[in-house]
Amino acid sequence: MTQKIADEFDRKILSQLQADARLPNIDLAERIGLSPSPCLRRVRRLEESGVIRGYTALVDPAAFGWTMTALATIRLVQQNEDYIVMFEQAVQEWDEVLECHLVTGQRDYLLKVAASGLGEYERFIKEKIARLKCVASIETSFIMSTIKERRI
Repeated sequence: MTQKIADEFDRKILSQLQADARLPNIDLAERIGLSPSPCLRRVRRLEESGVIRGYTALVDPAAFGWTMTALATIRLVQQNEDYIVMFEQAVQEWDEVLECHLVTGQRDYLLKVAASGLGEYERFIKEKIARLKCVASIETSFIMSTIKERRI
């Protein structure tokens, strides 16, 4: 189980690392008002407890040739275990899928999908999603521009 954030110093550490995960500990400590040793102990505790799940590089999708992003909502034929497992295993294999969320409401899943253009997205839908016997329907919205993007 993930530990909760202990205090304001933890919040400051997380905020600074979200802005720049490559920030050296000495600079991090200075920015949050702690000496380096306690700061490092806190960072390690946050990592070990699962509050900090890892570090990653944010890469421009265009570097992969992905110039279009779509949000696809998927409804399964039925919400039974076989169909859920079939869909979720398939999604794990598809590089185009940046995110997959199980959601409430009229749909079962929300996918964030990257593609090099409309033709490539159409190929993805026809050759991958639509071929799954567990999928009843697909609805797509294309992202025209991103107003705010933040990781938590």
